[in-house]
Amino acid sequence: MLYPLKFTPILKEKIWGGNKIKTILNKDFSPLPNCGESWEISGIDNDSNKVSNGFLKGNTLSELVGVYMGDLVGEKVFDIYNEHFPLLIKFIDANSDLSVQVHPNDRLAAQLHGENGKTEMWYVLAADEQAKINVGFTTPVNKEKLEHHIQSGTLEEILNYVSTKAGDVFYLPAGKVHAIGKGVLLAEIQQTSDITYRLYDYNRKDKNGKLRPLHIEEAYQAIDYENNDNQPIRISPKKNKTQLLVRSPYFVTNLLFFDQKVEKIYIETDSFVIYICVEGEALIGYDGGEETISKGECVLMPAVIEEAVFIPNKSCRLLEIYLP
Repeated sequence: MLYPLKFTPILKEKIWGGNKIKTILNKDFSPLPNCGESWEISGIDNDSNKVSNGFLKGNTLSELVGVYMGDLVGEKVFDIYNEHFPLLIKFIDANSDLSVQVHPNDRLAAQLHGENGKTEMWYVLAADEQAKINVGFTTPVNKEKLEHHIQSGTLEEILNYVSTKAGDVFYLPAGKVHAIGKGVLLAEIQQTSDITYRLYDYNRKDKNGKLRPLHIEEAYQAIDYENNDNQPIRISPKKNKTQLLVRSPYFVTNLLFFDQKVEKIYIETDSFVIYICVEGEALIGYDGGEETISKGECVLMPAVIEEAVFIPNKSCRLLEIYLP
């Protein structure tokens, strides 16, 4: 019988990475000098996480989807995505500013790469006092105006920067220009895609002394010039309630903040459910056993599990993600 699955993270050094994935999330990334990204649940080719618990330990997520199909991901999900696991879950630590970038939608990604696009969202786990995130522009922009600022080296003058703090949520549909600022640690929930077009990278050089490549022409095609919704999502957490954060065509994300037992029934969901623990710890009880989840951990609940109970140790905060 399938059970709540944990995975071994895939840890990635980045030119802008820091050490908060170790100091805050307790992940040992040695011997890497830094860790910019911890891929928690991924089915991307050559970057598919391995199960770290139970009798399926050592098998990759991609292998499991091929074997268990709808029992793992949900019949509706399998009908749409087949053996392609549809979401990618990461933690990102920005020790310096990330590049200003944009991701293509499904149509453009299929046209240029034969893949799906990348809509994503961020949940801020920690932020230094002066930390900011770029979302969109301060003024309506068209291709000609954007081209002028890029060619004149003044792009930063029109970027919209938002001061951020723990608990902020940013929804970034494909086509939205964005950048994570220095001092931010966040959880990222996204379509399974690794396509990024860089618009601007502060003339930063890689470890070999070379400027990192930009993708200006692709970015011009990818940007949604009509989307001017640049506001973060900020809610007041209510204890022992399930609160909606984001509903998109690609994922639904809820916040669970609880200090007493919470029961969950999944019969009508017809999707796997992922939990990301952003604070505290909890015991997960299900028909067949128990599992634990603590800060910095993710658990994938297979679609075949019909119900579960979550018992917090003091209080716990989880992100709950599934496909609509």
